[in-house]
Amino acid sequence: MTASVHIVGPQFSTFVRSVQLCCEEKGIPYTLGPEVDGRPVALHSPAHYALHPFGKVPILLHGERRLIETPTICRYLDGAFEGPALQPEAPWPRARVDQWTGVLAGYVDQALVRRYLLEFVFPKGVGGAVRQDAVAAAQPELARVLGLLEGQLAEGDYLVGDDFTIADAIAAPMLDYLLGLAAAEAFLAETPRLVAYIRRLQARPAAARVLVAPELG
Repeated sequence: MTASVHIVGPQFSTFVRSVQLCCEEKGIPYTLGPEVDGRPVALHSPAHYALHPFGKVPILLHGERRLIETPTICRYLDGAFEGPALQPEAPWPRARVDQWTGVLAGYVDQALVRRYLLEFVFPKGVGGAVRQDAVAAAQPELARVLGLLEGQLAEGDYLVGDDFTIADAIAAPMLDYLLGLAAAEAFLAETPRLVAYIRRLQARPAAARVLVAPELG
């Protein structure tokens, strides 16, 4: 089994960045990119579907092993490699980390990334314009999930207590992008704990090597 891993996917993907963060936090050597064994793997090509039956990224390659789905990949990296633990040992806090990992990778990703952020990154309006009706439709659920995260952060510096976990690795890239979006300023003004949390994530050495907060509009 090789000591390093390869993350298949584009670096701008929030979920690819989550896997990167886990590698960086634990000191796991890795390579990254949309290729396997030096050969490019085009998105939704037969080669891509051979790696992931639903045509998603990231895909983790570790020697002969192949693994899909970001939460599963992150848990594997935490268990298979030395380095700082990204999950609590005790059953209850570990279950809460798993719970938040699932909530983030499912509901929060849908509300924040798929239905809101991507409209600014890849606008589908006439002439490449942002569809303001789509943005308006996404805003109520965006506000709701941001409020949910704001409330959770009353418990500690990170999503589950005072230690960085896999849940934070899932949250960090999507929130990093949101903080760089001018259109989201009004929402973030209502969630000061969440903004402080994002800044805390961005200040971590691992994040400095992974996260980028572009001005999206």
